[in-house]
Amino acid sequence: MKRINTLLLFFASLMSLTSSAQDFASGADVSWCTEMEASGKYFYNSSGQQTEMMALLAQLGMTAVRLRVWVNPETAYGPWCDKADVVAKAKRAKNAGLDVMIDFHYSDFFADPGRQTKPNAWKTYTFDQLKQAVNDHTVDVLQALKDEGVTPKWVQVGNETRVGMIWNDGKIVWNNSQPWAGYVALSNAGYDAVKSVFPSALVIVHLDRAPESNSWFFQQFKDNGGKFDAIGLSHYPETSTWQANNISTASNIRSLHNTFQVPVILVETGYYWNSDNTEAEEVMTDLFSRTMTISGCGGIFYWEPEVYNWWKPTYYQNLGWNAYNKGAFNANGRPSAALNPFNIGGPSGINSAEVVSDKPDQTYDLMGRKVDATQLKRGIYIRGNKKVLVK
Repeated sequence: MKRINTLLLFFASLMSLTSSAQDFASGADVSWCTEMEASGKYFYNSSGQQTEMMALLAQLGMTAVRLRVWVNPETAYGPWCDKADVVAKAKRAKNAGLDVMIDFHYSDFFADPGRQTKPNAWKTYTFDQLKQAVNDHTVDVLQALKDEGVTPKWVQVGNETRVGMIWNDGKIVWNNSQPWAGYVALSNAGYDAVKSVFPSALVIVHLDRAPESNSWFFQQFKDNGGKFDAIGLSHYPETSTWQANNISTASNIRSLHNTFQVPVILVETGYYWNSDNTEAEEVMTDLFSRTMTISGCGGIFYWEPEVYNWWKPTYYQNLGWNAYNKGAFNANGRPSAALNPFNIGGPSGINSAEVVSDKPDQTYDLMGRKVDATQLKRGIYIRGNKKVLVK
């Protein structure tokens, strides 16, 4: 009876859920896709038909794509995630009807809390020259997108900048008399550059560790003059604690939105790959069910789900790195169950109107399987051609 009451409660609030879902981005960072294609990898829909990546994301019900930008990766990594590559992928995303998020790393390679390496071309710059370089690089890439008719909805200035960006000039040094000064100045240079090209784009400041409270960071950043329109978080649940991780993340999203009154977006998430990814589906369904009802949550992006068969960049051989282990495609290059919860635009692999035409009150999961409405677990379901969220 409790489960039935829960279901009825969500039917009663379905209109507000549908409204909030319209502002909730469901997407993926597929920055590796062109590099994978160049290495001979292809992508397929659930029927095994080879499908262009951005079109495939749209078919899966996703609404957005995230793309990283490196300054001059050709110096070591290769011609991927530079301006030309990003513009090419963004045009494909636009043609597929997807919104675009651009993620500036301000580095020639990955930037994260353990590595915010200054681009080689900027190494001898004074601080004023560095601020100008941030401005020029940001404007250059965004203007190239604008020239091709692509208007990003969001732009990140820096990637996982918990300890600042573009070290050492923009590093947050706690024993310094002004620990935030360099980072805030460089971040604001990026912010202002974004607004000069796309005034309506939401500028994101991005941190890792979504399950941990991050209010202190954004409060100090703001108190020191930092500017942002949205908050981005990375969230990679662990196998033994994923439910607790999801609960804490949802709580923090709500708290951050209430405190700063800006959208909070999970710009990166993922879960460990296995042969069928049914556990990943459970984890992601739980994450969606906890966050979609938070009015201030702006969406969820899966990080590099297209990786399969342990593909990895050629450059990883030089570093001794293993392949990414959180891809969400099966070994045959088809989307796995892990991506079913991202299908907020409609159930994956089925026609919702067709499914419910005979029995409008029949309930289905996101894989199109009939389920007993009295035995629903936490998750997202389809009933009467509408979505039902069960907490």
